[in-house]
Amino acid sequence: MSGYILCQTKKAEIPYFIENICTNIYSLEELCYYLYHNLYLVDQTIMNEGLCTWLQEELNLPKLAAKLRAKIGKFASAEDFLYPIFKEINYLTYEELKTLNSKIQKLDAEPPAVREKQKGDALVENGMYVHAIRVYQKLLEKKELDEEREGLRESLWHNLGCAYTYLFQMEKALECFREAYETNHSRKALKCYLLAFHSIRTPAEYEGAAADLGADRELLEEIKKELANFAKEPRIHVHNKNIDHMLENFTRDYHRSTGS
Repeated sequence: MSGYILCQTKKAEIPYFIENICTNIYSLEELCYYLYHNLYLVDQTIMNEGLCTWLQEELNLPKLAAKLRAKIGKFASAEDFLYPIFKEINYLTYEELKTLNSKIQKLDAEPPAVREKQKGDALVENGMYVHAIRVYQKLLEKKELDEEREGLRESLWHNLGCAYTYLFQMEKALECFREAYETNHSRKALKCYLLAFHSIRTPAEYEGAAADLGADRELLEEIKKELANFAKEPRIHVHNKNIDHMLENFTRDYHRSTGS
C-alpha cells in the first residue's frame, strides 16, 4: 500500500456513498484505503447489500459481490468481510497484512463500550463531529462504564467536549469538561476544564473558578505556560480576495461535519 497504487479495476460512474464520513468513493482502491484506515467504522452502514450491488454493477465485480453477500446477515466478523475485498487486488503487502491482523485482534478483544468509543474517536478524526457526539452521548447513558475500562466515562466526557469545541459550541464543551472533572476529579481533567473556562470567561471569573476548585500554584503555572504558547502560534492572514473561497470551504466543511 506504500507509494503510488494504480487502479486495477474500473472507476465507477456512480460513486458509492460512505455514510459514516459523508464521502463518495469511485474505485476498489479507494474502498480498500477507507477500510484499512477506519476499522472502527466498519459496521452495517457499509457491510450491506448496497455495497454489494455497487461492486457488481459499477465495478463489474460480481464474484466479489457474491462472496460479500454470503457474509451479510450471518453475524460475520469484520475480518470475514474485509479480507475478500483486500485480496481482490492484493491491496496489502505482507507487513501491512500482519498489521491489519493485529488491529483486528485488538478490536475483537475490546469491550463493546470501548469499541464504540473508538468509533466516536474515528468519526472525530474524519471531521464528523455531530455523528461522533451522538455516539458519545449514547454511550454515556450506560451505567458501569468504568467496569469495562477504568476512566472510560471521564474520557467520553472529555472527547464529547472536544467534539463540541470543533463545532464552536463552547458552552456545551465547557459543561462536558466539567462533567469529565466531576467523574474522577483528576488533575488532567481539571486542567482541561480550566483551560476551556479561561477561553470563554473573564479573568476574574477564571480566577474564582480556579480557587473554588482548589487548583494549586503548579497547575496554574502549567495553564499559564500553555496559554502563552498558544498566543505565540502564527495567525492566519486573510486577504479580501480569498474571503469568498474561504467561506465556501468553511460552509462545505460545516455541512459535512454536521451531516446537514
